[in-house]
Amino acid sequence: MQRHFELLARYHLWATEKILSHIASISEDDYRRDCGLFFHSIHGTLNHMLVGELHWHARFTNSNPITIPLNAEVEPDRVALASALHTAVARWNDFVDNIAPERFDTQLMYSRANGEKTTTPFAPTLAHVFNHGTHHRGQLSAALTCLGYPVPELDLIYKIREEITPETKQ
Repeated sequence: MQRHFELLARYHLWATEKILSHIASISEDDYRRDCGLFFHSIHGTLNHMLVGELHWHARFTNSNPITIPLNAEVEPDRVALASALHTAVARWNDFVDNIAPERFDTQLMYSRANGEKTTTPFAPTLAHVFNHGTHHRGQLSAALTCLGYPVPELDLIYKIREEITPETKQ
């Protein structure tokens, strides 16, 4: 299970970097345009992704709970937002690398955004973190496509193929 989550953490960062690099070149108007996404715009979706990363990382590391609403604009500047999201996503690599194997079979106890205490299975909840990013990167890809911009290939299999070395191709 450890190796699987290490792959998911690397994929999470790789795919986020790819989508952010494509978003960096779009116009400001398109970046802020309401594209019909749940968080309206590309900017709104990126802000939500950052808030999610902050919430979940705090929960998994037993840090102070984050009380930022899920639809909050935590960073109005697009360059700073991209940088903050990249940093937040990158933290998962070290976190996953240092999980004791027995931890995957335990429970995660945390407070939800509304303060409610809850407990969920550790491994499936960690999978949710990476799935959440995939979900919203898919929305961003759709928005870019609708706006006429190119989008990167973000499927996990592309990351897997990228990591295959001649020694592992058997």
